[in-house]
Amino acid sequence: MLNKIPIIKALKHDRWVRPFLKQYKKTLILAIFLGVLTFFCAGGLMFCAGYLISKAATIPENILLIYVPIVLTRAFGIGRPTIQYFERLVSHNWVLKMTSKLRQRLYDSLENDAVFFNSKYQLGDILGLLSDDISHIQNLYLRTIFPMFVAWGLYAIIVIGIGVISPFMGICMLVLYGLMIFAIPIWSVLINGARQSYKKQLQDQLYVDLTDDVMGVNDWVLSGRGKGYLDLHVDNARKLTEINYKMKKFEHLRDFLMQMLFLLVVVSLIIWGAAKFGGHQSEASNWIAAFVLAVFPLVEAFAGLPAAAEETNIYQDSLVRLNELPQPKNEKKEPIKLSGPLTLDLKDVHYTYPHTQKEILHGINLSINPGEKLAILGRSGSGKSTMASLLRGDLIPTEGSITLAGVDTSKFGDQITNYFSVINQSPYLFNTTIANNLRLGNEAANDDQLWDALRRVGLDQMVQALPDGINTKVEEAGLRFSGGERHRLALARVLLKDTPIVLLDEPTVGLDPITEQAVINTIFDQLKGKTLIWITHHLQGIEQMDQVIFLEDGKLTMNGSPSQLWEDSERFRELKRADQGL
Repeated sequence: MLNKIPIIKALKHDRWVRPFLKQYKKTLILAIFLGVLTFFCAGGLMFCAGYLISKAATIPENILLIYVPIVLTRAFGIGRPTIQYFERLVSHNWVLKMTSKLRQRLYDSLENDAVFFNSKYQLGDILGLLSDDISHIQNLYLRTIFPMFVAWGLYAIIVIGIGVISPFMGICMLVLYGLMIFAIPIWSVLINGARQSYKKQLQDQLYVDLTDDVMGVNDWVLSGRGKGYLDLHVDNARKLTEINYKMKKFEHLRDFLMQMLFLLVVVSLIIWGAAKFGGHQSEASNWIAAFVLAVFPLVEAFAGLPAAAEETNIYQDSLVRLNELPQPKNEKKEPIKLSGPLTLDLKDVHYTYPHTQKEILHGINLSINPGEKLAILGRSGSGKSTMASLLRGDLIPTEGSITLAGVDTSKFGDQITNYFSVINQSPYLFNTTIANNLRLGNEAANDDQLWDALRRVGLDQMVQALPDGINTKVEEAGLRFSGGERHRLALARVLLKDTPIVLLDEPTVGLDPITEQAVINTIFDQLKGKTLIWITHHLQGIEQMDQVIFLEDGKLTMNGSPSQLWEDSERFRELKRADQGL
């Protein structure tokens, strides 16, 4: 029976949820203990209050018969909210730590595809993982696993406690509460769980049909099938309404059965109390009131279990998706020490995107010498950005090799940042101070070094004029500054990093011609002696490059110095004239 529950199947080979139960077991045990103790105090409070109210209505033989329940009522009354507060602190601290580790593990799993993750996963899948799936796993703990463990603890206390007084009554509680904790939740998962899956399929199909029909509504009308279009939509909506009705009807039946079980518990306690303590009528009423009232606070612990169990069908898809991700790579890379010139060599490089099986690069052979300035030109989709990712080691060639000083760039990992800096077309500035943004290039840089970098990129006077100088907030995404200023700040970061190779990924897109030329001049002036790889879509400033290559459909179609290509290639001359508007 349990093997038919989807979440049980998913948890059997789970690598994401189960490990945290073991990793944080001490905190989990403490949280469950506090949760059980909270309900124990709530039940104890009502037990003592019921006994006290009933006992106070009679003349006590001994003042202790009143005083002790008063003290216990006060103790349980103070203890319940206090313990509940600490239980919430412990359980939420546990869940937040778990979620933090879960997100870290998710990011580690996707790290290899961080730049071009859509080469293996669709964007919607990634957004789903980051938003819904993590919160679903968090809810699996908070709404299902944790309440379930607390209920099991209370179940054991109730059965054992009453069983010690009366074995027969202990067996009755074992059966009645067992139905609440196990039978009805499992029944709910099996019945409404299947309906939930069917409802999800109907909703997905309804969205697909509705989108297709709306986009093609003109075709429906022109073909005279407008009624068919409406009938199709109405039929899908009717099926969805029917399944919603069945689910609600089942929920009402389930809640009714839970209420009947609680009623049976109360009635059985009344009958048992009357039989057990019925020797003296007034004494019997005291204990009957105590035992019956103690049941009501426990309703909260058991009533939500069927709905929580039913929700596990929602969590199942998230759990399956997470477990389909690759295992994070935790191996530590040894520091790579390069000897010899930092030459980049591409030998017969091919690259095919896994999800499309389309080959983007076809047999690229290229050598980039230290201090050389290389321009990579080509239309959108020609493979320029893919080549840049391969050069940095973010992607691994399908065939061939890319090496830096004889070492495959894919082997560097995070160490590649010691050799490569990047300025892309939209440099990102974080919503913090200018100084903090600049120190992303060098965390150890002092203020004098920051001002020197700003001076070299021509921003020192502008920053000095700001209210707080280098401690001025840049606002979200750096919107305080113009496009040209953001590019100069990115260049200042690169200067602080001082890597031997700088990749310029269309850094002047969106800038006006005057600002573009000024930024290009600043970049080339300040990066003299470094290896520059400039990805661009037009030819402004191309004369300053040592080598120019053209990528077309993933192949090198032109390769040479700007002067050589001007002399030998009619197409280069045409492109140059077109870029200049001639």
